[in-house]
Order: sequence, then structure tokens, then C-alpha cells
Amino acid sequence: MSANRLTFKAQMAQVSVPATSANLGPGFDAFGLALEMRDRYAAQILDEAVFDVDVSGEGADEVKKDKNHLVIKSMLRGFEFMGQKPRGIALRALNVTPHGRGLGSSSSAIVGGLALARELVLGGDQYMSQDEMMFLATELEGHPDNVAAAIHGGATIAWMENLYGVPTGRAVSIPVHPDIKAIMFIPETQLATAKARKLLPETVPHHDAVLNSSHAALLSIALSSRPDLLLTATEDFLHQSYRAAAYSKSMQLVEKLRGSGVAAVISGAGPSVLVLYAGDENSAQQILLASETGFLAKELAISRSGVE
Repeated sequence: MSANRLTFKAQMAQVSVPATSANLGPGFDAFGLALEMRDRYAAQILDEAVFDVDVSGEGADEVKKDKNHLVIKSMLRGFEFMGQKPRGIALRALNVTPHGRGLGSSSSAIVGGLALARELVLGGDQYMSQDEMMFLATELEGHPDNVAAAIHGGATIAWMENLYGVPTGRAVSIPVHPDIKAIMFIPETQLATAKARKLLPETVPHHDAVLNSSHAALLSIALSSRPDLLLTATEDFLHQSYRAAAYSKSMQLVEKLRGSGVAAVISGAGPSVLVLYAGDENSAQQILLASETGFLAKELAISRSGVE
């Protein structure tokens, strides 16, 4: 975008961003789901060339607290896109989403930063549309699945398309059946997405690719109107088994749950385990009883809205 002379707002802006689970089984790098576990960010423009960053909650001791904080970096990219960077920024972050567990913590920071930048500019919606936010978020994250769900909420299908002269993240929303609920089993251990990606093979058997594509197509129907198909629709042939060595306990829990008829998958790159079900509280309690030592089980509502 060409340079614009922006008017920065004096008051503080606040946003919240849901946690996200990507893949949902067979929808590798495409499907995403927003969950009601929200990171909250507040920021204000400073006249001085200072980046004042304070972080509390999950991962507070693990992240940078200067201009290299991911929310700040994302804000600066957003301001750059809109046409003008401010001299300084004060940021306050309350992290709820666990880091390195396959729950989209980096996507939360990226989408939160872009949203804050837009909120801090008078008429920011005119300078950065939702589609442009998706483009920037994909650029920063490297893949579109988590950021799509963080921006739009609910369930999304994301893909890459050549727009603006470069590969660009695009997304559409899928209505989620009101009966579908989620339970997340969060382990104590972390797994870097980059490490998980290195375990994927260059090629997969044609038979597996066919099964995976049919299940991914079925998943959109299961999510929107046929929850009874969730168990079949979430069966993956593309990535989980190849990365099982990196999250053996999580994969054992997935197999245990699926063996009892529960739609369980590795959340994103792992090692958290996501369960999708359409039952009553008794159903939830039965699923929760399956938890293994070393996992924190949390019932999570589907977040119908994204960043707000």
C-alpha cells in the first residue's frame, strides 16, 4: 500500500483473540476452529521512541518484552501496511492460551497485533480490511489455518491463492452445528511447530491421500449439519501417524478415545488432544474420565466470533 499520513488515536485500544485448533484431523493446513480461551491485549501509541511491554499469564517468562515481542512486530507490520509507523508503543498482554501446545498462541499474538494496529488508527477499517488482515497474518505466521479461525471465529477452511502478486491466505467460514462442543486435553510438554513439520514425509501413498481428501470433504458436512459423522470425518491419514513419535502419549490418548467411539485428534502440530462431540453433560463427563496423567482437561465452547 502507498504511504498514508495516519491519524493515531490517543486512547488505549483493547482486543481479545480466541485460541484455535488447526487441522481437525484430515484438514491439514486448511481447517481451523476457534475456541473460547482468549488472550487479551491492550496497547497505546507513545510519543517517545519506546516499546513498553508488560506480559502476564501463560509464557510470560518465555517471550521477548521489547520491539521483538510478536504482538509488537505484528502491530508494526500492520502500521507499515496502512502507511505509517508510530514512534513508540505501550503493550499490556494477558496470555491465557498455553504456548507450544497446538492451540494457536502465535496466531493469537499476530491477529491481536494487527487488530490493535487497526484500532489505533482513525478510520483503520479503511486502511486494513478483513481480507488484508488475513493476507498480513498469513505472511507473518507462514500458513493460514490458525489465523483464519482467529480472525473469523467458528470453523474455517483456509487456502493459499496468488493475490497482490504473492501467495496469499484466504478463508471461508463453516457454520458449526449448535450441538457440537469441544474438550481439550492439554499436556505439560511443549512441541515446536517447526520440529513437528520436519517429521512429515515428502510423499504419502496414493490410497492414503484419497482417504484423507474424502474425510476432509466430509468434515465440512459433519461440522455444519451431521455431528453423527464426526468420528469418521476426523480420521487422518496425512500427518498424525508420521509425527506420533514426537507426542507418543498424546497419540495413545487419541487412539484410546477413538477406540471408544469419540472423535479425537491432535490439535494442530500437537501435543494437545482435541475432542469434538455432540452430547450432554453426561457425555462430557465420560470423555473427561478418559484423561491420562500429565494432561489438563478443559471443556471449551466453540468461539462463534474471532478477534474482537
